Amino acid sequence: MAAVAFLAGACGGAGNEGDTTADTATAPAARFKVSSMLKPSGRALGVVDNKTPWQYGIVTKFTKEAGRAPDIREYYSNWGDDFDTEGNAFLWQHDRLPMMALVPSDTALADIAAGKDDAYIRRLAQQTAAYDGPLILSFAGEMNGPWNSWGPEHAKPADFVAAWRHVHDMFAAQGVTNVIWTWTPHVIDSGTTAKLRPYYPGNSYVDWVGLIGYYGPLDGVAFSSLFTPTLREIANFSDKPVLIAETGVAQSKSKEAHIRDLFQGAAKAGVIGIVWYDQRKDWPGSKQLMDWRISSSLGALAAFKVESSRSGFGHSFKDG
Repeated sequence: MAAVAFLAGACGGAGNEGDTTADTATAPAARFKVSSMLKPSGRALGVVDNKTPWQYGIVTKFTKEAGRAPDIREYYSNWGDDFDTEGNAFLWQHDRLPMMALVPSDTALADIAAGKDDAYIRRLAQQTAAYDGPLILSFAGEMNGPWNSWGPEHAKPADFVAAWRHVHDMFAAQGVTNVIWTWTPHVIDSGTTAKLRPYYPGNSYVDWVGLIGYYGPLDGVAFSSLFTPTLREIANFSDKPVLIAETGVAQSKSKEAHIRDLFQGAAKAGVIGIVWYDQRKDWPGSKQLMDWRISSSLGALAAFKVESSRSGFGHSFKDG
């Protein structure tokens, strides 16, 4: 599902061109380090919506319905937005690992790579470092999705790689040590046929691989067809831990079976976590309202609770 479909619109304000301040001139003291978190010992369960970190309702609702709190709380942020230091700190203080999907909106990847938004990147890096906790960062997710303004219809793989590396390098220059860099393509399917390897920034630039894919009318109906082909392709060039960074199962007569298949398949594949889109939402490009919620039926909720527990999903990142 396209991340752009969840956003109300870009907020602009991408910094001043011509800012020549040295990247290291105002580098903050290094604080939280994620090095010990890069190879999790368990499988996490997360939830995603398009609300800000301060809007805690999705966590409260998910906790009540699932019978356990989510380990990861993912949200979206537009290119040009400031980092919500206090909101992310609130999540981490409440044992939720924040995940920010940074969406370039209408900003060209080539411009980012060329340094036109360096003032913004520098400010974002400094704000992120000032937050004394970990952050999963996904930049320009679903870069292989033609529905995105940064996808194959609008940018070359080389543009994406150059932009990713530039952002990563500027964060490093600012002394940022609290980011888990998570490369997040959409699964390969009939609508996303682009080869993934040309989009990969390289092992030294990626900590985790994230995958986005839904059990719905246009995507797969089994883990073996929805995720496995992509996992196999990625295994040819990366051995990084894999997080299913965004998924859901649409309400149908097969939802309970699909939930079982998802958790069992993910556990067998060795993924480090599943982040659930627990919302009702029109399918992108259509007026078909899909219900991805774990509580869309009593049977779906029961299947979710049983299968997530049985497959061992639930991991506190504060415990290592």
